[in-house]
Formats: sequence, structure tokens, C-alpha cells
Amino acid sequence: MARLADYFVLVAFGPHPRGSGEGQGQILQRFPEKDWEDNPFPQGIELFCQPSGWQLCPERNPPTFFVAVLTDINSERHYCACLTFWEPVESTQEVVCNEDTTEKEEEADEGGQARLSSTAPAQPGQLFAPKTLVLVSRLDHTEVFRNSLGLIYAIHVEGLNVCLENVIGNLLTCTVPLAGGSQRTISLGAGDRQVIQTPLVDSLPVSRCSVALLFRQLGITNVLSLFCAALTEHKVLFLSRSYQRLADACRGLLALLFPLRYSFTYVPILPAQLLEVLSTPTPFIIGVNAAFQAETQELLDVIVADLDGGTVTVPECVHIPPLPEPLQSQTHSVLSMVLDPELELADLAFPPPTTSASSLKMQDKELRAVFLRLFAQLLQGYRWCLHIVRIHPEPVIRFHKAAFLGQRGLVEDDFLMKVLEGMAFAGFVSERGVPYRSTDLFDELVAHEVARMRADENHPHRVLRHVQELAEQLYKNENPYPAVAMHKVQRPGEASHLRRTHRPFPRLDEGTVQWIVDQAAAKMQGAPPAVKAERKTTVPSGPPMTAILERCSGPHINSARRLEVVRNCISYVFEGKMLEAKKLLPAVLRALKGRAARRCLAHELHLHVQQNRAVLDHQQFDFVVRMMNCCLQDCTSLDEHGIAAALLPLVTAFCRKLSPGVTQFAYSCVQEHVVWSTPQFWEAMFYGDVQTHIRALYLEPSDDRVSSSQEVGEAQSQDDERSALDVASEQRRLWPTLSQEKQQELVQKEESTVFSQAIHYANRMSYLLLPLDSSKSRLLRERAGLGDLESASNSLVTNSMAGSVAESYDTESGFEDAETCDVAGAVVRFINRFVDKVCTESGVTSDHLKGLHVMVPDIVQMHIETLEAVHRESKRLPPIQKPKLLRPRLLPGEECVLDGLRVYLLPDGREEGVGGSGGGPALLPAEGAVFLTTYRVIFTGMPTDPLVGEQVVVRSFPVAALTKEKRISVQTPVDQLLQDGLQLRSCTFQLLKMAFDEEVGSDSAELFRKQLHKLRYPPDIRGTFAFTLGSAHTPGRPPRVAKDKGPSLRTLSRNLVKNAKKTIGRQYVTRKKYNPPSWEHRGQPPPEDQEDEISVSEELEPSTLTPSSALKPSDRMTMSSLVERACCRDYQRLGLGTLSSSLSRAKSEPFRISPVNRMYAICRSYPGLLIVPQSIQDNALQRVSRCYRQNRFPVVCWRSGRSKAVLLRSGGLHGKGVVGLFKAQNTPSPGQTQADSSSLEQEKYLQAVVSSMPRYADSSGRNTLSSFSSAHMGGHGKWSSVRASGRSSGLGADVGSRLASRDLLSTPHTNGAPPDSGFLRPQRAALYIIGDKAQLKGVRPDPLQQWELVPIEVFEARQVKASFKKLLKACVPGCPATEPSPASFLRSLEDSEWLIQIHKLLQISVLVVELLDSGSSVLVSLEDGWDITTQVVSLVQLLSDPFYRTLEGFRLLVEKEWLSFGHRFSHRGAHTLAGQSSGFTPVFLQFLDCVHQVHLQFPMEFEFSQFYLKFLGYHHASRRFRTFLLDSDYERIELGLLYEEKGERRGQLACRSVWEYVDRLSKRTPMFYNYTYAPEDTEVLRPYSNVSNLKVWDFYTEETLAEGPLYDWELAQGPPEPPEEERPDGAAPQSRRRVVWPCYDSRPRVQPDAISRLLEELQRLETELGRPSERWKDTWDRVKAVQRLEGRQDGRGTSSSLLVSAVPHHRRSLGVYLQEGPVGSTLSLSLDSDQSSGSTTSSSRQAARRSTSTLYSQFQTAESENRSYEGTLYKKGAFMKPWKARWFVLDKTKHQLRYYDHRVDTECKGVIDLAEVEAVAPGTPTIGAPKTVDEKAFFDVKTTRRVYNFCAQDVPSAQQWVDRIQSCLSDA
Repeated sequence: MARLADYFVLVAFGPHPRGSGEGQGQILQRFPEKDWEDNPFPQGIELFCQPSGWQLCPERNPPTFFVAVLTDINSERHYCACLTFWEPVESTQEVVCNEDTTEKEEEADEGGQARLSSTAPAQPGQLFAPKTLVLVSRLDHTEVFRNSLGLIYAIHVEGLNVCLENVIGNLLTCTVPLAGGSQRTISLGAGDRQVIQTPLVDSLPVSRCSVALLFRQLGITNVLSLFCAALTEHKVLFLSRSYQRLADACRGLLALLFPLRYSFTYVPILPAQLLEVLSTPTPFIIGVNAAFQAETQELLDVIVADLDGGTVTVPECVHIPPLPEPLQSQTHSVLSMVLDPELELADLAFPPPTTSASSLKMQDKELRAVFLRLFAQLLQGYRWCLHIVRIHPEPVIRFHKAAFLGQRGLVEDDFLMKVLEGMAFAGFVSERGVPYRSTDLFDELVAHEVARMRADENHPHRVLRHVQELAEQLYKNENPYPAVAMHKVQRPGEASHLRRTHRPFPRLDEGTVQWIVDQAAAKMQGAPPAVKAERKTTVPSGPPMTAILERCSGPHINSARRLEVVRNCISYVFEGKMLEAKKLLPAVLRALKGRAARRCLAHELHLHVQQNRAVLDHQQFDFVVRMMNCCLQDCTSLDEHGIAAALLPLVTAFCRKLSPGVTQFAYSCVQEHVVWSTPQFWEAMFYGDVQTHIRALYLEPSDDRVSSSQEVGEAQSQDDERSALDVASEQRRLWPTLSQEKQQELVQKEESTVFSQAIHYANRMSYLLLPLDSSKSRLLRERAGLGDLESASNSLVTNSMAGSVAESYDTESGFEDAETCDVAGAVVRFINRFVDKVCTESGVTSDHLKGLHVMVPDIVQMHIETLEAVHRESKRLPPIQKPKLLRPRLLPGEECVLDGLRVYLLPDGREEGVGGSGGGPALLPAEGAVFLTTYRVIFTGMPTDPLVGEQVVVRSFPVAALTKEKRISVQTPVDQLLQDGLQLRSCTFQLLKMAFDEEVGSDSAELFRKQLHKLRYPPDIRGTFAFTLGSAHTPGRPPRVAKDKGPSLRTLSRNLVKNAKKTIGRQYVTRKKYNPPSWEHRGQPPPEDQEDEISVSEELEPSTLTPSSALKPSDRMTMSSLVERACCRDYQRLGLGTLSSSLSRAKSEPFRISPVNRMYAICRSYPGLLIVPQSIQDNALQRVSRCYRQNRFPVVCWRSGRSKAVLLRSGGLHGKGVVGLFKAQNTPSPGQTQADSSSLEQEKYLQAVVSSMPRYADSSGRNTLSSFSSAHMGGHGKWSSVRASGRSSGLGADVGSRLASRDLLSTPHTNGAPPDSGFLRPQRAALYIIGDKAQLKGVRPDPLQQWELVPIEVFEARQVKASFKKLLKACVPGCPATEPSPASFLRSLEDSEWLIQIHKLLQISVLVVELLDSGSSVLVSLEDGWDITTQVVSLVQLLSDPFYRTLEGFRLLVEKEWLSFGHRFSHRGAHTLAGQSSGFTPVFLQFLDCVHQVHLQFPMEFEFSQFYLKFLGYHHASRRFRTFLLDSDYERIELGLLYEEKGERRGQLACRSVWEYVDRLSKRTPMFYNYTYAPEDTEVLRPYSNVSNLKVWDFYTEETLAEGPLYDWELAQGPPEPPEEERPDGAAPQSRRRVVWPCYDSRPRVQPDAISRLLEELQRLETELGRPSERWKDTWDRVKAVQRLEGRQDGRGTSSSLLVSAVPHHRRSLGVYLQEGPVGSTLSLSLDSDQSSGSTTSSSRQAARRSTSTLYSQFQTAESENRSYEGTLYKKGAFMKPWKARWFVLDKTKHQLRYYDHRVDTECKGVIDLAEVEAVAPGTPTIGAPKTVDEKAFFDVKTTRRVYNFCAQDVPSAQQWVDRIQSCLSDA
């Protein structure tokens, strides 16, 4: 309860002491006379009674009433209700009498001054003096005051019989409740009754109609301006002629400011005498009578609102910040809807009947509701920005202004900034921040209605509804009871003021009044104090403010992608992937302009800090610091987004070790930011941390707090959700219930928490304020907003940025001296100021505060000392952090000889690696190191281009493949210095063009070259990797030291020679059965060969063993070993004879295996066993051998299974032998010299070869080519045009003309196409000798002989070498071409003539194939018989015999023709120092290229893939395996390589043989297998050989920079690409996509073909199911077998037959080039054609073959065997069943006749086993047989079980079926 009135005062006019015309007010009486204790009497009341001044008036004015407001020193407002009336001045008694009579007059209305009545006759010259009745109250009940004073005036004027003293006494003792909505009826004892209504909540202002009036007077825009001006602390002055209006306007403005309270000067009615107050510098709201408008003109910074004129004048120098949009416009529109509801309807065609506008009082509340909503929107979520610093004994609360603004994105907003900094808001925080108090409408609104307001924004009607709801509540607050009992108050009569009264206002009796007051006081004391119990609750916080999207809708809006980039970059940094991080950094720095990205950065960095510390390496440290600086440089001094706050703990966590004991933390590198020198930032941080700790203090689980029924865990989880304010509220609720000791303990705990945080912050501040180099006087920035240029310049920290921060600080930051101590002093002062402020605010004891002041200088000094060491060490950091060297992966047994030398790998002439026209990233130049191992030269590094990223670049090649090394001088890509470089070129088509880093000295580079040279050309073959690798595992041998290889190599070679001598005679003594060979040259022989016995001939002539150099261990044992050689297995397969001890079988076998060379006596470079004609004795062979170069006499190497023609090979003829053989016999000779006898032997030998051929054995006569017309021979010699680039063929032409003439283009095979098979005439020689044209010059063939010479022009080995060099340069150019274009590559390719040589080889080979196929034997006798001869005979066998096109067959072919027959691998590969001068001559590679060309043209004929050829091409030069070392079997035996001892076979040795390696790998992976393999049994391949048909082998051009060459499978398998699930992208969203770069990734590995993928999947599933996984080959074969049964018909009749018709019918290549790689092919074809689709030609061979091309609906193994013949037949069913047409398939492999329902049926309906068939005979039609068919089309098949009746469609097809079935029966 409170007193209604504190004082009643009577103030009258008195003369001015200085005698001026104006008078002054005098207090005549006041009641009570002594001041209340709680409320002293306000001074200066007399001024406010007559604000315009005390002046006499010539006429009577009506009484006036207004309420002035005085504010005392305690900011308490006193409401002075003033009722003024006029009395005549008492000059004479007469006057007084007259006045007495006219005194009793009625009061005027409220605006009494406006209506002056002059009806009463006033005496001339009569003056009237004002007298004022004043009620002083702290309550604002204007109407009650008006009524009460009016009653007193009425009693006086009307002379009522009421004691005024009683009335005043009652008035002063009347008490009313402050709030709660109660009604109180009071009576002053004059028969009056007044009802006082208290508001429901006293915190809500009572406005009555004042707000509505204010809007009526000024309008919306003006009121909004005044509202903003008042909130932003501007000076506001109201002008009006009415004092009541001034008071109402001020009251209305204050009501609008709710919930903020105006705390500056507030004078609604300012007296004239105090007008100088308007010049005060502080803000104010003041009302002044309009009469003094002139005096306000010169006020420059005051906003003047003229209520009478409806204007608001804002001076030019004043800027009123508007409300932030969209609130400004929203508020404006809602206000207009409230004030002018008809505005919405003004334009309607049919306006509704006018609705009654709200009453003025209601409108007032609606307007206030709009502003209440406005504040709720402005301040939504404000409670989340409160920091509760202390809870006990009183809550101390601070507002985190920066966070509040940051969340709303309104940091730049002038209005909100000023509001938050204002006094009103400070009061708001201290009043409303309290967590436990009574709540009001605003608390509810801001907590619960924000979401509704946001939802309503775009719906004006919903907004209006909400406003009306709020208005109702406000109205109800002021008028809780709608039916108010009427006031009953006596009022003076009309014009009573004009009556002549005879007496002035009487002097009242003080005693009476005082007694009444005392009586009431005594009563009050006796009564218990009526304290209204406040309902306190926890104030609801409402939802936290979700950050409004950053307002800059510019380029920095953060998408998830940006955050992903930031996350990835950080994860790369911490994974050490610096190049990846470097690539992302620009994007990250750009992303960090956005708030979300900065938050994300801080969050991600937090994840990498363990136990408050994270030690980084230099590069990581630089990256982290750089990103932190980028974050901080955009932080304002406020740090509104909390970025600096989030980074603050991190800058003291991330560090790097500079030297033992010296650690540099990140804070020394991020000091250059304005935020660190902003006290507000530190305060906000401090309060935030204190709040966290205080909350934790009360959240510690204490036993008494957790009740038994509640689980501790639950309590804990609830605690985690409770905010600090909730905790504080709970504590404030409990506070009164606690004992005093407990209270004291809590207060102490809180105080020490604050104190410990203060110490912590003193340390933190010293970290960030003290510069790294304190001598540089880098000082605090006291001025925020110091140019951002500096911070930008230093925030992008370069390499090792230590120390650099010191340079750019300004020295004018408010500190004069630049001494070190002064820096310290400045920091100490700054910290002390901070400590003082926060500790005082948070109630730290003075003792603690003193202690802090003592500690701060010590903390600073200590830190300065620590920094000195850091600064010193940081200066020593290297300028640039080089990337770490990446260690290459090594093979087992491969050792590093020279560790990594830093180099740059420069781009060469290939454009793939540098992006180029193909696109892709610039992988080169790359920065890394070159390593030299015993096996390879390896470069590993990363691209220097930071945008390419962390892609490891590997380029390597075997040391043995090095062909050229050249010193170069180049510019390094990074710093453009001229450096020494090295260019290494290898025959595996790799080029290392390197520039040495400046840190690599010239001696290191020289050492690298020498070691490389030493490894490339070892003095002995035993020094190569293939040998040293094995020796590393021999027991007792000291480990090899890289630097000194000599001794170890010598001992090794000694051991090996010893072993070799023993080996030859040691094994296979008793065995005669064929066993697999030793592991060097084994390969599982065909099973049918395993049981063959080979008898070893004992018949050895002593003469053959004479040469001393031959090896002489036991002959039998040597023989036994030789039998195992690959060639023997092949000879048995070809039926080329056996080793026989007697001549009894000589007649039956045309050839025999001769052991004549088993000791390598006749020919060192031949194998031990040779095939010779049966009729030639061993002793004759030695004589024959003398006629041939290198003693390489003709031996048989292959026999055609069909024509029985044989292929022989030999060295070229010696001149003498040739002459003796071919010159006329009648030349006189001095006698039979040795040469002549050799010639005769040679002739005999050739004759024996001719005789061995069945068709020529008995025939004689001139079946030679010499009978051809000489017209075709031209002047060039018959065979000269084998050189021609194209071959033309005529069907009827002879061989000579076909090869010699280019003119006979009689058939369409102009493209070097294979000639038709029928082109040779029956008259042809039995044996063609293909020899070098140069050797055969001038030789005339003897017409009597049965052989014929074919002189051709071939290239020599040196031409191959020269051509290969040019090819290397074309495919791997050393530097970019001047005008890069495909043409320049093609030109250089043409210049190399490599493809021309391939063309010649293929051309000769096809010619030999033709001759062999036509039944003539061929002897290839070119050069020394080991280069081109080997190429040709190998190719011929490959083209003629399908066996050699299998994996095993190709291995046999290479072992037989290349290894056994002595191709000089070591010599041609320049494997040793001796061969260095000869250089690399890739004869074997050329052969592989030819095979590749054939493979491309016939992809289905080869069991092996293209990758297999590349693999052999790579490893024949790599010296990793021993297979391709040495020049002959003889040398291999000498070194003990050919037959390894059994005991040494296994162990964990690496494979020594390439074949064994291939075997092992093939079991694991189908990389060497060709899925499209589906051969035809009898297929002889005739490839096109024109240059235009040849393709450049991609082995020469492709490379994989991701892992180096793929041919060392262990390395290529490498650490495989991390599966997408585990990719180390940090927290980045995992993508299943993968970018495959040309020349970087191996496409077949990254994306294997479908079949390999399925096989892998099968294996994986089997493993998961716990089954032993099956070998892929078994799975594949099984699937194919099923396909054979089912897939046959599926392919029928499909459009694929169109494919076939486009090519010659017997050719199956279709020119389809299959993608291939380590995992096989990626293409599967379906070819099919109907039997009738082939074009008929006269060639019988084609006719016979026509059906075979139809067999390929699927590429299946041996498809042709499975479906030998098929077609439709009618079959009679069993007993009583009808005839039915079925699709029949004759399968000669399974020996069965199967039938299906129709052609595409996959399920077999029945099988007739041909083994049970007894006869096939013509049949007769039976009942139900097809009518239209000829009788002869019927046939029966009789089996042991039953007779099957068949009917074909016509007679020929019936005949064909019968023939087919019978041929199958006869074959069986």
C-alpha cells in the first residue's frame, strides 16, 4: 500500500525580491509540515505551479489543472497536481470585500485557459493574482488528483459546510494499493466517493489516452522519429500551449518505450525560469509552453515537436537512426492499419458498412501493442546473450552485446547499436535480466510469441488480430473491472470563478491536519505491514536466436560446399597432405569471409586439439596460422560472431617445436588484430567463461541434491540441458531457505571462481598483447578500426612467418615511449584496467584485487622472457618448408643405392602430363626426389602447381632400360633459377627430365650419374639385378653394401660357376619319363604329352666331341636334361621324330631328334637337340654346318599338320658354300677341297629335306617356279618386290608374278589383304630358300634341283637400332614440339621407319605362311640366323599354328625360337659393360610389336591379352628376371641357370623366371587372359601388313604417373586407391565418383572391365560365405561351358549378323580394337552370320570355311568344336507320336547329336550319343511325315537302343547331314 498523496501545498503570488515586474511563488502552507522519512519534500515546487512565471492578470481566468513531474536525486518521480485559480490583489480593504463576494465561482474545465468569460464586471485597474493548490504524490492517479483538488476548490468556492482541514487530512492519510488490479473506494469526508483502480501489473505503464493523442497530434512518421530519437538518446522538446497536452505527450512517449525505462532528464512541463536546462549536454524529454518557442530557436541539437502544429523539426546536425528494416516498414504499415482502418477499404468497389472505430482508449492500447511487438521482435532471444557473473548474494548480470548483434546480422545497424549502448537498455538488463522474478506481458511475448510473429509477417490481418489481442491485455491491465462504480464528487457551479467572493482561500489549521495524519500513522503502525507477496518465477528464455542469414547477399553466403572445402582443407593439413591443402587454400580464404565458414574452421580446429595442446610441424603450423589470421582479419573489435572467442583457446593450443625446450604458440603469430586490444571483447570473453564456471559450480552432482528415486544419470542429462540462467534461478529460489553459513560458503566459492578466471585472463591477455619481438615496440591498438590494410597485409602469413608480425604495428597507439619496458608497462596498464573493471563489477574482494595488481607485472615480465627465446629460434627457421620426400615402394629384394636427391621433374615433349590439349591437370612440373635402387630409377614427388593437389607423381624405369643419359641446364619451375639437370631416356618409353634442387651439390649429382652407369653396365652379367636378387638370400653371405659392389659380385660369380659345373650332371639320372622342367623354364606340358617316352640315342661319334671348349660331364645325364627343354616338348607335339638308337624306324619317320649338338660343339648358339632329316648322319652335320654363318645349319623347327611341309631355319650361307652349291658343276677344280665336300653335304642335306616331304619323296621333274614365264621377272629379279609396301594378288597368277608385280590389281585385295588361298599353281618347288639378296647376287638356280632361292632385301640390326632411337624420340620427345600437332608426331613416326620394318616382317611372314600352307617347305636363311630369322620363323609359326596363340604355346615359342636358338638377348640389350658400345637393339620388342599388330586384327584368336605382350616387352629389357639374360643355352648352362638344383627351387625367393611369375600371377588375376578368346581349329592367320593397317602400339605412348609402370605387379597393386568409404577427406561427404585422369591413372585398373569385376565379386562373396575361393579360371571355364549349351541360339538372328557381312567372310578380326590392360579386355562382342550370308567365291578353301564364321554368336572357347553342324530336321517321335520339326546340333567334341525345340532355345530336349550309333541309312516316309518333302530327304539313324527317323528340308541338306554324322563316326 502507498499514500495517495504525500504533501498538500498552498502556493500564492509574492513580489519578486529584486522588484522586477514579475512576481514569484510563495508557499503559504504545506501539510504535513515535517517531511516523511521515506519521501522528503521536493524543492522548487513553486516554480512548477506557474511554469510560465508568476504574473498578475488584469481579468479573472478560469481555474486550470495540470500535473507536473519532478524527479528527485534518487530518480524517483513526484507527480505535482496543480489546480490554479485567481484572486484579486489585496491593495485596499474595499478591494478585498469586493473580491470576497466574487470569489465563489465555479471551476473551469480542463482547458480553462482557452475559454475566458468577461461577463462579470471587474473593476477597472483591478489585478488578479494566481493561487495554486498542489498535491504531491509518487503515484500517478491524475483523475483522482483532479477530483480531489476540485473538491477542495469547490468547498472553498461554494462555501460548503465541510471542514477543509478534515478533507485535506483524509487526503493525506488515504492509502491505495500499488498494483494487483484491486478497486479502492475513497471518500474525503465531503459526501464524495471516488473509486481508484490499480493496474494489474505495476511494471506496465498506464497511458490512458496519451499515446493515441500523441499520434493524432503528430502522425505516424513523426512519432516514429521521436520514438527512435528517445531510444537513441537524443534531446526531445515538446511545444504546446497546453500544459496538460505536454504532460500527456511525454507520458505517451514514455509508454511507447516500454519495456525500456527512460533514465535521463524527464520534465514534461519545464518552468520558464529553468529554460537554460535546454542547453544541457545530456539527453532529455522536456515539454515547454509554446510561448517560449523563440527561446528554443537557437538550440542546435534538440529535436522539437510542436504538438499544436503537428510538426517535428530535426536539426541538420542530428541524425536519428531509423529502425532496422524490415521492422521500420512493418511497424509503419501496422500503425496505419490501427489508426486508419478504412484505408484498406478505400478502394473497394463495394465497401462494407462502416465499422465503428475503436474508442480512443482502446486505440491507445492498440498503438502500444504495436510497439510492444516491435520490441519483442528486436529483443527476441536476448536472454541467451545474458552472462550471469554472480548469483549470490545478488545476481550480477552482463549482456553480451556483440553476440546479440552478430546473431541478428545487425552489427552495422546504427539504431540497435545505440540502443544497446544506452542507459535505458542497461537498466533493462539489470531489471529484467534477473532470472528469478515476477514476469509480465513483455516476458511472455518475447519468450513465446516470437515464432507466431515471424509466421504472421506477411499476413496483415493476422498481425492486426495479434495487435488487438495484446491491446485487450493492456486495456485490461489498466481497467481490470469494466463496470466501474461512478465517481461522486462535488463540483463548483458554472462560471463560479466570475462571482465576486468576499474572502480568499482560508488559512488552514495545521494542528487539525497534523492530528489526523498522526492518528492514521499510529493506526498503520499497529496494523501488520500489508506486504503484497510477489509471485516470483523463473523467467522464460524463449527460443535461442537462430542466426539471421548474413545480410550481405553478396558472394559470401556460405553454401554447404564452402564448409566442405574448409573441412577438407583442415583434414588435409592434419593428414600432412600439404599440396592438397595448398590447392584448397585460396578457396578456403575466400570462404572464410563468411561467418559460417569461420565458425566451421574454429570448430574443426577444436577437434584436433587433445589435452589443450596440439604440436604441429612447420608447414601445418603455417597453414593453421594463416587460416586463423584470415578469420580474425574480418573480425571487428566487437567480435560479434564469437570467432575470436572461439579461436582464443586455440591460439594457446596450437604450437610448433622450434628447438629443444623452445615452443612457439600460434598466439605469437595472430596478434595483429584489433579485437585483441578491445576491452569489451575481453570483458565479454571473461564474463562468458565465468558464467560457464559458475554454472559448473552448481551443477556438480551433490548427494543431497539427487533424490533416491532419481537416477544420477538422468539428473546429469537434465543438468546438461539447463542453461546458466536456469541454474541461477533455481539458486535464487533456494537462497532464502539456506543457512547463513551455507550462504557465506556459496558467496566465497563464487568469488574465488571469478578471481581464478581473472588470473587466467591476465595471462591470456599478456599472450596476445605482448609482441614476439618486444624490442620492436609493437604496441596496443587502442583505437579500434585502425586501417584494415595492415591486418590484411600481415594476416596472410607467408611460409615460416615467425617474427614478421612485429614489423607493421604502429607506434602511435597512445604510448609515447618505445622502450621495451614501456611495451610491458602499457600491457600492464591495459590488463590492470581490465582487472579493475571486471573484478569490481563481479564483486571480487579488495584483498584479491590487490593481489592481482601485484601479479600482473610478474606475469607480463615472465612472458616477455619466454618470448625472447622463441623470437631468437624463429629467426633460424629455414625460409621455405620443402615438402617431405615420399619414399617409393620397393620390390622384395630391391635395395636403395642412392637415397632421394631433391629434384624437379620437368615436363618433356608429351603434353598429357601438363594438361595440354587433352585437358586435365598440370601434373608436371613436379617437385620431389629421385631414388636409385638396384633395379630402378624412381622419381616420386608432387605437382608444383598448388591447384593440382596432393597427387603423388611417380615415374620410374628399370636401370637396365636406360638408353641415353644427357646433362642439361634448365630453369627450376619454382624459383626460375638455372640449375644442372639430367635427362634419362629408357627403352621402356620413359623419360626423366630432372633439374636438381639447389641443395643438391654437383658432387651428389655426379655420384648419381656414376652409380647409375655402374648399375646399368655391370662388368659381368652376374652383376645384374636378376642375379644379385637371388644371391641376397644365399646363406652366409654378408649383406650387400650399396657403395661397394665389387667383392660381393666376385664371390657370387665364383659360387655360380662352381654350381654350374655340378648342376649339369647331377639330376635326372634314372628317369626316362618326361617330367616338368626345372623352375627356370618349366610350364605345365599338355597332359597328353606327359606319358611319352623318349629313347635317348647312345650312338655318339667321338669326332663330335672334339672342341675343347665344350662341357664334358656325363653324356647320358646331359641328354636326359636336354630332353626336358621346351623345344623337345614341342617337337613331340608336332610329331617331328624321336631320339632313336637304331635306324630301324628310319623309313617310317622322315625326321629325327639328333643329339649331335648336346655338348654345344657344332654350334654354340643352337640348342642341344636338333631336328634333322632321318637320312642324314650326325657326322655329316658338322660338315654341313661349315657352309653357314656361325655354324647355324638348317634345322627343322616346325611342321604343318595338314600339308606336312616343314619350316627350317639357319644362318646365312657363306660365300663359298653358296658358290659350290649353285654354280655349274663343269668348272675345273684343283681337287676336292674341304669346302667342296661341305657343299656336297649341304646339297645332300637339302635333298634329304625335300625327300622327307610325302608329296615330293618319289616325284621328280621340273615342278619348280622356273617354268614361269620370264616376262614377270622384270629386271628386278623375281622376288625383289617383297620390299614393296603393298601386295597385290591375282587368282590365276603364279607366285613370282604375284610377288614381283604391282600392276596386277585384278582383285579387290589392294590393301595388303591376305591373298586367296587358291593362288598357287600345282607346279611349285618343294623347298623355297629365303635368303638375303646381297648374298645371293649372281646366283643362277639349277633347274634340276627341287628347291628355289627367294632373294629378298632385309634390314640389318643396326637399322633396327637406328629406327628404334627415332621411334623413342617420336613417342617420348625430350622437349615440346615447336608447333605441337598430331601431324608432327606422325611425321616423326614416319621418319623412324619403324612401321615400315614391321610391315616388311609381316609381309615376309605371310609369304612363308602361304608357301607352307600350299605344301612347300621353306628354309629361312637370313643374316646370322638369330635376329630377323628368329622374328620371321616365330611369326610364321604364330600365324600358322593356333597352339602358339595360347599362353602356354607362346611361352614355348619364345623359349624354343628365341632362347634355345640363341637370340643374343644380352648383346642386343647391351646388358654388360662389353655391350655398352653396341647399344640397345630391340629385335625381340619388334617381334612383340608384330604379334600386337596381328592381335589387333584377330582379337579372338589369342588366349593372351595385349597386356601380356607389353609385360614381356617391358621385362625383356628390365633384367628383373633371368629368362631374357645371356645369349644362348650354352651360356646359361655355363652359369648354371638352365637346370637349377632342386633344393634351391623354393623358399621365399622372388621369381627368377618370367614364366613362373606369369604363372603365379595368372592364378590370382586374369590380367594376362583375353576374354574374347574363341579360336578356330584350323585357322591360319593372314594379317594385313600395309603400313596404313598398322597401329602405333600404345605400349610406346601410355604412362601411369600415379604409380609408375604397371608391369611390376606388386608395385602397381600398390597401396590400392583408398575405397571411397575410407577416403581421407576428413569430414567431407563421401563421393562414389572418381576422376580418372589421362596419363595419371591406369584406366583398366581404376575401372576394370565387367568380367574381371564380376570375377572379383564372386571371389569376395565366396570368401564372405567362408568357402575356399575357386580360381578365376575354373569359374570362367565353367561359365563358358554353360554358355556353350545355352548361349548358342540366343545370338541367332540378331542384328550382329550385319557386322559380319561388312568384312571378307573368312576374316574375324572386324578391326575391333579392344581396350586392354592388366585386367584383361573391356569389350565383349557378339558376331553372328547366317550360313547363306557369305559371298560365294571359287576358292574351295573359303567354301570349306564358310560355316565357321557363323559359329560366333558368343565368343566362347572352342565354340567351333561344340557346334560342328546345325540345322532344322523333322524327327519322328517315339511309338504313336507325330513328326516334329526340331533344331539339331551336331557336336563332335562331346560326340553327340542334341536337339532343341527351336533355334534360340537354351534347354536341350534330347541327346543322341554318337558312340551308340551303328549305322546311318536312307529312310522312307511314314504316316504323318511332311508331305512336300522329297523321299530322298529321309534318313534313319540306327543306335543300339532304337532307330531314329529324320527328314531334312531338301535332298542336299539331308545328304549333308548324313555326311556330317558319318564323318564324326569315322573320326571317332
